[in-house]
Amino acid sequence: MVPSDNTTANLLKEEQSTDWLHMDPWRVLRIQAEFVDGFGALAELGPAVSVFGSARSKESDPDYLSAMRMGEAIAKHNVAVITGGGPGIMEAANRGASSAGGKSVGLGIELPREQGINQWVNLGISFRYFFVRKTMFVKYSSGVIVCPGGFGTLDELFELLTLVQTHKVKSIPVVLFDTAYWRGLFDWLGATVQGRGFISPLDPELVAFTDDPDEAVRVAVSGIAQ
Repeated sequence: MVPSDNTTANLLKEEQSTDWLHMDPWRVLRIQAEFVDGFGALAELGPAVSVFGSARSKESDPDYLSAMRMGEAIAKHNVAVITGGGPGIMEAANRGASSAGGKSVGLGIELPREQGINQWVNLGISFRYFFVRKTMFVKYSSGVIVCPGGFGTLDELFELLTLVQTHKVKSIPVVLFDTAYWRGLFDWLGATVQGRGFISPLDPELVAFTDDPDEAVRVAVSGIAQ
């Protein structure tokens, strides 16, 4: 009746193999831990606006300067600025918020060629999983400004629009900054994709286009009680 092994012995014995670190049950625990860390860090953040955009924008680029101005203006509304925590547009928005004495949040992601969270973040979290990170953006943002960017920026934009269109999240103001950059994409969506019946018409109140940083901020914070 005495078992040949027992749970305590199995726990305490020396383990030579680390294959278990790469098994799905362990990944589930890591995913759970990321959600717990994110919710715990951001639960008392207060109202916030997310700013998306390219990590490749240079400090001298007009888009960088505009994003820095937006970050500063958001902070002056006593609203936190959330970015992906990286360089480029993200750094600029964090820099503006930090310089204005505001809450500057960076939700970083572990990538092979990324340099980590920028120096202007005063609340930073690093994630392993994109979907956990994007959940934090959506859950804690009351408005979004999308500056010119690449695949990562497009991914964040379209995921947000999908969630709003399918009523998985409440509608929030989404501002597309730099009309010339975005107009061609949305003309194609309206004429070709919608024309083929593959998407429903976008709510005209869902997306706003502007070339004015101050207007972008005004729209983004419009759903926040001041």
